[in-house]
Amino acid sequence: MPTATTAPLVRSRLRRALRALGIALLVLAAVVVAGAGYYYTQLRASLPQLEGELTIGGASDAIVIARDALGVPAISARTRADVARGLGFVHAQDRFFQMDLARRRAAGELSELIGAATLATDTRTRHLRFRWRAQQAVAAASAGERALMQAYADGVNAGLASLGAVPPEYLVLRTTPRPWVAEDSALVVASMYLSLQDAEGTRESRLATVYAALPASVADFMTSTASEWETPLVGEPMAVPPIPAVSDIDVRATPRATRRLTPHARPARDDARDVNASLQAYFGAPAHDDARGSNNWAVAGRLTADGGAIVADDMHLGLSVPNIWYRASMSWTDGREHRLDGVTLPGVPSLTAGSNGYVAWGFTNTTADWSDLVTIELDPADAGRYQAPAGVVPFETVRETVLVKGAAPVTIDVRETIWGPIVSKAGASPVRALAWVPLREGGLNFALTDAETAETLEQLYEVAARSGIPAQNMVAAQRDGRIGWSIAGRIPRRVGLDGRLPASWTDGTRRWDGWLRADEYPRVIDPPGGRIVTANNRLVDRAALQAIGDGGYDIGARARQIAEGLAAVEQATMADMMRVHLDDRALFLARWRDLLLSSLREAEQAGTLTDARAELRRVVTETWTGRASTDSAAYRIVREFRAHTGELAFAPLLDRIRALDAEYSPTAGRGGEGPLWALVSVRPMHLLDPGYATWNDLLLAAADRVITNALEAGGVQGYTWGRVNTARIRHPLSLAVPALGRVLDMAGDELPGDSHMPRVQGPAFGASERFAVSPGREAQGYLHMPTGQSGHFLSPHYRDAHAAWVTGVPTPFLPGPAVQTLTLRPASQ
Repeated sequence: MPTATTAPLVRSRLRRALRALGIALLVLAAVVVAGAGYYYTQLRASLPQLEGELTIGGASDAIVIARDALGVPAISARTRADVARGLGFVHAQDRFFQMDLARRRAAGELSELIGAATLATDTRTRHLRFRWRAQQAVAAASAGERALMQAYADGVNAGLASLGAVPPEYLVLRTTPRPWVAEDSALVVASMYLSLQDAEGTRESRLATVYAALPASVADFMTSTASEWETPLVGEPMAVPPIPAVSDIDVRATPRATRRLTPHARPARDDARDVNASLQAYFGAPAHDDARGSNNWAVAGRLTADGGAIVADDMHLGLSVPNIWYRASMSWTDGREHRLDGVTLPGVPSLTAGSNGYVAWGFTNTTADWSDLVTIELDPADAGRYQAPAGVVPFETVRETVLVKGAAPVTIDVRETIWGPIVSKAGASPVRALAWVPLREGGLNFALTDAETAETLEQLYEVAARSGIPAQNMVAAQRDGRIGWSIAGRIPRRVGLDGRLPASWTDGTRRWDGWLRADEYPRVIDPPGGRIVTANNRLVDRAALQAIGDGGYDIGARARQIAEGLAAVEQATMADMMRVHLDDRALFLARWRDLLLSSLREAEQAGTLTDARAELRRVVTETWTGRASTDSAAYRIVREFRAHTGELAFAPLLDRIRALDAEYSPTAGRGGEGPLWALVSVRPMHLLDPGYATWNDLLLAAADRVITNALEAGGVQGYTWGRVNTARIRHPLSLAVPALGRVLDMAGDELPGDSHMPRVQGPAFGASERFAVSPGREAQGYLHMPTGQSGHFLSPHYRDAHAAWVTGVPTPFLPGPAVQTLTLRPASQ
């Protein structure tokens, strides 16, 4: 990724490159409107063939692809390999550019396609050497896994070749798509690692800065993710660390150089930043760190209306066009009938989440700690060597060449240690290496495909424990009514450390010692309460928590609200699941509303209730709906009041941290509620910014910031949540050339929901899918997905699934009746 110093330049170049690309596409769109010309013909030719027959090499028998009215394919074949071939074919027909970007992003090969605009991104990613690691993963795979990957790759290339012209993006780029190879599927999984985990040890580095700047008790308090909202599956909620004593720190006794912001200070609009965010969304990365999450839950059969266990899932990711997931149904026969239904990841041949008829599963990000920073002790006599448990050894240097469209290739030297690559900046001290799951042997693999044939929770979780995917909370339901939870993805066996802060591993007492065995994984099956909920919150305690660590857990408000919503239902149905999915009640902010009104009452008693503050109080009192509803000004006001309060309350501590690192920013969003609420509740004077006489003065300053922002936007009454929470689900090219938005983007709907409630929704992040299913009863389930199946803007399936996702109208989990059927026949038939 770009560094803080290179990011503006990279964004500027990226914006210019995308603008040129967008202008070219705008010209093509104009030609399409005109209805004639070479480009119109090429664009139409690049649409996939959906009916009739085609031949395909390598297939053992016919592969039938039947699409329903939404373009969702039901792929049927005789063997699993032929199903993979068919899935690769439809992925390439509908989503090849998306797949290409994902593999290039992980491999550090975007510049070969786009140009110098992405060179800084590629250079940073190349230090991880994912192309080489993907090749190693394929080499280490079983013969069956390699055959499946190759069949999928063959299908992708056949699907691409079946198009009458290259996909529109390549027409604009004036290039030919590079064929797909088996290792590219591993790169797509690596791209998800980049989206879902910390690829540079950023959180750990920030924590180290906090502990270097503040006394340990203050750092413990400030960085705690504990809160009153905690809803673990195992154990009890953890207490927020005590407020530091005055003997540890007194911010009023040591005045600081205060860098005051004006009440309405906000960052200026940066279109290049928006372009970068949209590209990240294209890869499934969220717009903000605290959006990187999901909800899932399960209800045991004994608590449902028909006796079937239900699993529900909505993975919260950055939203872009096309959507990250691709719906599919797959069936084959190898002694018995197999069927898979749910969502797939373009570029990968297996089912990501859904049902195989026996078990159904969904994922949420664990937000545990899957990487460690290793402090390197250099050889004093030779900076090209470092100290390791076996003695002083040389760095392994690997030269990587980045191809750049329209420019000369760029070579970089990657320094590797026995623990991982060096990730600290050149000349930085201390020097740090990254130990990270996908960089270790076995951390990136294809084992999750075996989940497709699991028939019990125990079988499913055995597969989960050896799967090389970004570690996920896997909530599952079994056909006979059982439910369970465990982690899917490799868990490193840490020895001698908890992984929270950087440390030296030189003497060998601190290390990773392989992976945990399946029987050592945390697991909950058939809990007494009959319900399981995860929402990126802390789920375990004690030894299990020590094993997986803390990567910045969510405070638990979403999990609490889901759990309470499920507990209120005695005999659950699919309609009940949908109500929980769409629950936008503002339970989390209710106490912040009370705090705001209380601070305004104190102002009235003190004679400082200005007309503007009185108007704010009236609007908060009268327009509070108890929900994150689009028409509520009160919700937006209270939400911003909390954010400004946190900014002001922690400012004296942040200034001390930034004295060591001027570029420091807190790890976004997940924790902080516990410590912040403790401050505004207890109101310790020794932690109050000396710029305020009382804590209520600070709260009123936060309220005044909201007032100023609202007045700038047109007035407090009209400062509604919907005006800011308006969908901006865009294609990256439309950010460079806004006129393309009418063609490429989804509608700008005002949307209910927010981060700390089940219906997670922001302008460009939210539920990338939303489903509920009972294994064996799939026809009763539902599945939502934003945008549509196709990435081609001329396809009728480019946006036809979007309206149901926006409004929450259920669409069937299974594909509907076939309206178009394409048969792929072996070349020999």
